[in-house]
Amino acid sequence: MKQTTIYPSATVANMVCGFDVLGFALEEPCDKMTVRLLNEKTVRVVHHDSYGLPTQPEKNVAGVALQAVLNQVKENIGFEVEITKVIKPGSGIGSSAASAAGAVYGANILLGNIFSKTDLVRLAMFGEEVASGAQHADNIAPCIFGGVTLVRSLHPLDVVEVDFPELQVTVIHPQLEIKTSEARKLLKPEVPLGNAVKQWANVGALVAGLMKHDYELITRSLHDYVAEPVRSALIPRFDELKKHSLEAGALGGGISGSGPSVFMLSKNANTAHRVADAMRKVYNETGVDFHVHVTTINRKGVKEK
Repeated sequence: MKQTTIYPSATVANMVCGFDVLGFALEEPCDKMTVRLLNEKTVRVVHHDSYGLPTQPEKNVAGVALQAVLNQVKENIGFEVEITKVIKPGSGIGSSAASAAGAVYGANILLGNIFSKTDLVRLAMFGEEVASGAQHADNIAPCIFGGVTLVRSLHPLDVVEVDFPELQVTVIHPQLEIKTSEARKLLKPEVPLGNAVKQWANVGALVAGLMKHDYELITRSLHDYVAEPVRSALIPRFDELKKHSLEAGALGGGISGSGPSVFMLSKNANTAHRVADAMRKVYNETGVDFHVHVTTINRKGVKEK
């Protein structure tokens, strides 16, 4: 049976000021997915985890993404996907994007790599819509392309790969669930012009800081005037997390996606581990279970092993 096993990575979306347009891939954690080619026009989904995700293809992120692939091919073929989720759903580090991106990436390998990376992002977005209620690519794009990406446009899809310096990432994941679809409802449909101007300036400066490897400019640019002021209320001790992380030497950071995970960027591993200790100290006082990851930016994206 023709099959491939791939490992789609967790991702951080928004990067503070880049709501729905900026994101980066994490070296870990990763899900494990095995995609098989079938000789009938169907999609099958099997889960080997305890998250209770639906296995009906039309209700499953990976299943919908694979159906989008099938809609593009004429052959009488189908796919079966076995998924072991390591990235917890609702964690804010791209769990649904990993499923969608991994499914289409694996299917493309079995089809002889007939789709470009941009095509794969477009196909995976159909799966992401199941989870969030809207097609967006700020998690899917870095998962497939790797590194840091900017989604300049969805229609037509235009993904820009952004150069970046060596960066360590510390992520704290409080064991709470915040659904992306619910978090999006908190955002106001209109943004005051003054805040919009400051946000545009920060996005441009952050991209420039990354590409110039200018750590000080990166720090100055990691401020959000749109989503964080509203969504931070959903995350216990968010302000304290941020304050103590910066005191520990972090360049800056904020909410990962729609939360509840919070990420911080650092220049080196020693600082990233100090930031992790500071995060643990804050959350040890909350009574909320949590996990902390210290990792790097994944330059490759989905990996085949």
